[in-house]
Amino acid sequence: MDSTRQPTSARTGSRDALRQAVVAVSAVVGVAVAFLASGAVVGTPVNQVADGALATDATLVAPAGPAFSIWGVIYTGLLLLAALQLTSSRRADPRQRRVGWLVAASLLLNAAWVAVIQAEWLALSVAVIALLLAVLVVVLVRLGESPPSTRYEAVVVDGALGLYLGWVCIATVANTAATLVASGVAAEGSAATAWAVAVLAVAAGVGVLLAVGLKGRLAPAVGLAWGLGWVAVARISGEPESTTVAAAAVIAAAVTLGSALVVRARASAD
Repeated sequence: MDSTRQPTSARTGSRDALRQAVVAVSAVVGVAVAFLASGAVVGTPVNQVADGALATDATLVAPAGPAFSIWGVIYTGLLLLAALQLTSSRRADPRQRRVGWLVAASLLLNAAWVAVIQAEWLALSVAVIALLLAVLVVVLVRLGESPPSTRYEAVVVDGALGLYLGWVCIATVANTAATLVASGVAAEGSAATAWAVAVLAVAAGVGVLLAVGLKGRLAPAVGLAWGLGWVAVARISGEPESTTVAAAAVIAAAVTLGSALVVRARASAD
């Protein structure tokens, strides 16, 4: 019996060690590629790719430049997550087993998105970021199956991945809009404004769904509301200017945060 258990345990331990290594390498690769190939060191700045298709003034739903500073928080959290899951005590951690491979996939998909954008393949970039969004939704759902064991884990695992998910939601909206405009859809005018308001309403709906589905987790709501808030700032302070779209973005941000707070409060009361 022991001779049977030992090989099984060894195989499980090897898979866990491999998962730890892959997550750690993916974190380093993902962050390095995003930094190096996004124009910070090499390549073209993302907001200048494809004749500025992803610039703040390219569409009505593009966030203002300062919004992208959230990546610094997300990347820091992801690197800390990678370091945390490398510890021996986390090798057989059930939560890490449930999400580790998916976290690695999200990091590599993010790096792939940067590479695709650098190649100016906008249509493909929408598919990549949509897949990234789907992966992150599954990650947060799986994390919700059990609570974090420490406050530190809650911050660097649940918090970082939650912000990641929330931000990718608004990034998907902006990426899709940029691709449509680059293909010839009008960026301004009454029709564009109507579509922008409709898209922001959908974003608010996504915020509500995330609040309910993730049981009031605040980090995804904060990430999404952050992006929506900066869409409002961009439409008030820059071009194309639209107070209508700005108001819709503010309302969407409020709905997103409010939904998470309400669901969280009800869960605490039960």
